[in-house]
Amino acid sequence: MDSFDTISPIDNRILLTTSYATESEIQGALKLAGRAQARWRQTSLKERAEICRKALSYFSDNEADISREITLQMGRPIRFGPGEIAGLQERGHYMIEIAERGLADLDFGDKAGFKRYIRREPVGLVFVLAPWNYPYLTAVNSIIPAIMAGNAVLLKHSAQTPLCADRFYQAFQSAGLPEGVFQYLQLSHAQMASLIQSPGVHYVAFTGSVEGGRKVETAASGRFIGVGLELGGKDPAYVRADADLEYSIEGLVDGAFFNSGQSCCGIERIYVADALYDRFVKGFVARVEEYVLGDPLDQATTLGPVVSVKAADAIQTQIEAAIAAGAEPCVHADRFSQPTDVGHRNYMVPQVLVNVNHDMAIMREETFGPVVGIMPVSNDQDAIRLMNDSPYGLTASLWTRNLGDAEKLGQQLQTGTVFMNRCDYLDPALVWTGVKNTGRGGTLSELGYHSLTQPKSYHLKFDING
Repeated sequence: MDSFDTISPIDNRILLTTSYATESEIQGALKLAGRAQARWRQTSLKERAEICRKALSYFSDNEADISREITLQMGRPIRFGPGEIAGLQERGHYMIEIAERGLADLDFGDKAGFKRYIRREPVGLVFVLAPWNYPYLTAVNSIIPAIMAGNAVLLKHSAQTPLCADRFYQAFQSAGLPEGVFQYLQLSHAQMASLIQSPGVHYVAFTGSVEGGRKVETAASGRFIGVGLELGGKDPAYVRADADLEYSIEGLVDGAFFNSGQSCCGIERIYVADALYDRFVKGFVARVEEYVLGDPLDQATTLGPVVSVKAADAIQTQIEAAIAAGAEPCVHADRFSQPTDVGHRNYMVPQVLVNVNHDMAIMREETFGPVVGIMPVSNDQDAIRLMNDSPYGLTASLWTRNLGDAEKLGQQLQTGTVFMNRCDYLDPALVWTGVKNTGRGGTLSELGYHSLTQPKSYHLKFDING
């Protein structure tokens, strides 16, 4: 096949057909990137920052059109489109602002007759593989710091959101970025694997599934290049007995069901102190039933379709298996006008399951859909044990009034980020990372610059008579 179709989840019809890059185009892009990066690395941080800021302004200037494109491609309600653009701006500008610190020399002070320091130099060409669920938020995490560090970037976006790649290209074109410093290609999985093996690629930044991460690692085997992997999640929350009940319910409903639950750091399982459990479940279900499930192009819609019928079927299979094993659904389909009004299975009624346990996949394996399981726990130790009982470790959320206890519990959690009284959020000042099957490496923060650069030591003896 020399092309692929992007199916809109709104109506499951072909939105657009896109051609895969030819071998000649791939090799041309690599050569152009190599030449461009050799020049770009010589530019000043000030010049790089000016261009990157101009590129970010493009997204604000075109917010309405970009928001609509996001909805058409992956189905998120259009009312939330500006939020993604705002998040892109926050992360992009922050990484620009801290570039000088992130790339600063490490100076080890005086030693008679010597000058010694470590400098961070660009790795070369950074190959960014971006997902569809947050098509701009995820991609900007690597693109802006890679370019600020003096690298060239080659973007391969998801086949579900190919228009996003062109938007990045237009942004950098409008900003005056030299030709070849940023490029994108539409690639098949086989082409992607082949490109990773190319000596012209020096780092791979991948966000996606665990299965996809394994394929990327396999493709990079023997290359001795850096590979950053942000993979799956099964992120837990623990509502302690001292939590603010209403505040916790509000935050966790949003954390579980925003973007139809299609978030690597979305809340997929909740553990609630016995004393609050019944009231929590009742209040949680009531708030879930306030969602408006429908056409994502309608401003009134707050919950759209999941990305595809295939995804919906996988989610539904996991739900039905849990129910067959004894789980109890709390939300009834007659509360919502979907899916019968539209007639597509990917318009899924949000679901809350109780009477769940860790023998069920719904509590241990990634679901990536609008469903959450809730379990009672008798103490902190039970909660921590269950929160850690997962092959994933991206974020974990603690809901409590006690800061000191949250910090102590956080030390016991096997996770990349510990939240207190919030969830499903990325602070660009903090490194975004994970443990176990969630992957390795990190983006954002000053540490995000480390994987996109190569440390070089300078050991200079200037006093040869000393």
